Amino acid sequence: MSRAGGDAAAAAAALERAGVETVRRAVELDLASRFQESLMCYQEGIDLLLQVVKATKDEVKKQHYRQKISEYMTRAEDIKKHIEKEKQDGKYHKQIKIDENATGFSYEKLFQEYLNEIVTEVWVEDPYIRHVHQGSGKIQQISSLEEIKQSLKNHGVTLNVSFSSSIHDREIRFNSGWMIKIGRGLDYFKKPQGRFSIGYCDFDLRPCHKTTVDVFHTKHTKKT
Repeated sequence: MSRAGGDAAAAAAALERAGVETVRRAVELDLASRFQESLMCYQEGIDLLLQVVKATKDEVKKQHYRQKISEYMTRAEDIKKHIEKEKQDGKYHKQIKIDENATGFSYEKLFQEYLNEIVTEVWVEDPYIRHVHQGSGKIQQISSLEEIKQSLKNHGVTLNVSFSSSIHDREIRFNSGWMIKIGRGLDYFKKPQGRFSIGYCDFDLRPCHKTTVDVFHTKHTKKT
């Protein structure tokens, strides 16, 4: 076998292992009723297995994975319907546990599905912004926030800032009714090692502190 052929075989085997492991994790999360996380793993696993089917010439393996993909797609669709019903009923509660040094949890990854065309206002409350990389010091905070305010204005977004000496909770609320609580607030990323380190610009690649993210809808939090 040539070096190129060996490398291709190794890459294909690694892809297959990744796909199998991802759908195995999806099933575990599914059985634990962690449906949102399970759905994400099903979707990622299905994509990986589709690549395996496309790459392999083994017809038996192709048929096996086609059958498994069909089963996983059916289950993923069922989970989607379940999640949508919970959202409509106001009973939706999503919890994401971020482990120490975990990656892949950028702001975009956490908030994107809630930032649709309905959202026109977002409220952020975070009382513990005190470290240098957060903009510590009142004067520095005001200067930094003013710069962000002007930048957002150029994109048609209005930023209003107010300070409080009494708030303690950390939460992000959207006027669509969704509310997100993060144990560490928005500062759940570790400080980058340097300007040229992996994760300095791409937050999906930046290691995180251990924390928990809870997502609710205001319908679910209202007292009956």
